[in-house]
Amino acid sequence: MQPGMLTGYRMMWMLVMFDLPVTEPEERAAATRFRNNLLDLGFEMAQFSVYLRYVGGKEAAESMTKKVEVATPLAGEVQILFFTDKQYEKIVTIKTRARQPANQNPSQFTLF
Repeated sequence: MQPGMLTGYRMMWMLVMFDLPVTEPEERAAATRFRNNLLDLGFEMAQFSVYLRYVGGKEAAESMTKKVEVATPLAGEVQILFFTDKQYEKIVTIKTRARQPANQNPSQFTLF
Protein backbone atom coordinates (compact mmCIF):
# COMPACT_ATOMS: atom_id res chain seq x y z
CA MET A 1 0.00 0.00 0.00
CA GLN A 2 1.29 3.45 -0.91
CA PRO A 3 1.76 6.03 1.86
CA GLY A 4 -1.20 8.39 2.21
CA MET A 5 -3.49 6.06 0.26
CA LEU A 6 -7.09 6.14 1.47
CA THR A 7 -8.28 2.84 2.88
CA GLY A 8 -11.10 1.75 5.15
CA TYR A 9 -8.59 1.86 7.99
CA ARG A 10 -7.53 5.48 7.37
CA MET A 11 -10.93 6.95 6.58
CA MET A 12 -12.76 7.92 9.73
CA TRP A 13 -16.15 8.59 11.23
CA MET A 14 -16.81 11.10 13.96
CA LEU A 15 -19.52 10.52 16.56
CA VAL A 16 -20.61 13.49 18.69
CA MET A 17 -22.53 12.63 21.85
CA PHE A 18 -23.86 15.29 24.15
CA ASP A 19 -25.83 15.89 27.29
CA LEU A 20 -26.97 19.51 27.45
CA PRO A 21 -29.23 21.13 30.03
CA VAL A 22 -32.69 22.02 28.70
CA THR A 23 -34.54 23.11 31.84
CA GLU A 24 -34.59 26.84 31.11
CA PRO A 25 -35.73 28.42 27.81
CA GLU A 26 -32.21 29.80 27.21
CA GLU A 27 -30.73 26.31 27.68
CA ARG A 28 -33.22 24.79 25.24
CA ALA A 29 -32.35 27.47 22.70
CA ALA A 30 -28.61 26.81 23.14
CA ALA A 31 -29.13 23.05 22.73
CA THR A 32 -31.19 23.63 19.57
CA ARG A 33 -28.51 25.94 18.15
CA PHE A 34 -25.88 23.28 18.86
CA ARG A 35 -27.89 20.55 17.09
CA ASN A 36 -28.51 22.88 14.13
CA ASN A 37 -24.79 23.70 13.98
CA LEU A 38 -24.00 20.00 13.82
CA LEU A 39 -26.45 19.59 10.93
CA ASP A 40 -24.90 22.61 9.17
CA LEU A 41 -21.47 20.97 9.58
CA GLY A 42 -22.73 17.87 7.75
CA PHE A 43 -23.57 15.63 10.69
CA GLU A 44 -26.58 13.31 10.63
CA MET A 45 -28.66 12.50 13.68
CA ALA A 46 -28.15 8.88 14.76
CA GLN A 47 -30.15 9.36 17.97
CA PHE A 48 -31.48 12.47 19.65
CA SER A 49 -28.17 13.45 21.31
CA VAL A 50 -25.88 11.44 19.03
CA TYR A 51 -24.71 12.78 15.68
CA LEU A 52 -22.46 11.12 13.10
CA ARG A 53 -20.30 12.42 10.25
CA TYR A 54 -17.76 10.99 7.86
CA VAL A 55 -14.35 12.69 7.87
CA GLY A 56 -11.54 11.93 5.45
CA GLY A 57 -8.74 11.42 7.96
CA LYS A 58 -6.94 12.75 11.02
CA GLU A 59 -6.50 16.31 9.72
CA ALA A 60 -10.15 16.61 8.72
CA ALA A 61 -11.18 15.12 12.07
CA GLU A 62 -9.11 17.68 13.98
CA SER A 63 -10.51 20.55 11.92
CA MET A 64 -14.08 19.36 12.48
CA THR A 65 -13.40 18.88 16.21
CA LYS A 66 -12.42 22.56 16.46
CA LYS A 67 -15.65 23.58 14.71
CA VAL A 68 -17.73 21.47 17.10
CA GLU A 69 -15.82 22.93 20.04
CA VAL A 70 -16.64 26.48 18.93
CA ALA A 71 -20.34 25.56 18.58
CA THR A 72 -20.54 23.85 21.99
CA PRO A 73 -22.76 25.64 24.55
CA LEU A 74 -21.18 26.86 27.79
CA ALA A 75 -23.17 24.37 29.89
CA GLY A 76 -23.36 20.61 29.42
CA GLU A 77 -21.01 17.94 28.16
CA VAL A 78 -19.95 16.96 24.64
CA GLN A 79 -17.90 13.88 23.82
CA ILE A 80 -16.42 13.00 20.44
CA LEU A 81 -15.52 9.49 19.39
CA PHE A 82 -13.57 8.58 16.24
CA PHE A 83 -13.58 5.22 14.51
CA THR A 84 -12.48 3.83 11.17
CA ASP A 85 -14.60 3.11 8.14
CA LYS A 86 -14.03 -0.61 8.70
CA GLN A 87 -15.34 -0.33 12.27
CA TYR A 88 -18.37 1.62 11.00
CA GLU A 89 -19.30 -1.35 8.78
CA LYS A 90 -19.49 -3.56 11.88
CA ILE A 91 -22.02 -1.48 13.83
CA VAL A 92 -25.00 -3.62 14.83
CA THR A 93 -28.33 -1.78 14.79
CA ILE A 94 -31.49 -3.25 16.31
CA LYS A 95 -34.83 -1.48 15.87
CA THR A 96 -38.02 -2.84 17.40
CA ARG A 97 -36.20 -6.09 18.15
CA ALA A 98 -35.18 -6.62 14.52
CA ARG A 99 -31.56 -6.48 13.40
CA GLN A 100 -31.10 -3.96 10.61
CA PRO A 101 -28.86 -4.41 7.55
CA ALA A 102 -25.21 -3.49 8.01
CA ASN A 103 -24.24 0.15 7.55
CA GLN A 104 -23.31 1.08 4.01
CA ASN A 105 -20.25 3.25 3.61
CA PRO A 106 -20.58 6.23 1.28
CA SER A 107 -19.40 5.66 -2.25
CA GLN A 108 -16.37 7.49 -3.62
CA PHE A 109 -18.69 9.67 -5.68
CA THR A 110 -20.54 10.74 -2.53
CA LEU A 111 -17.30 11.49 -0.68
CA PHE A 112 -15.75 13.77 -3.26
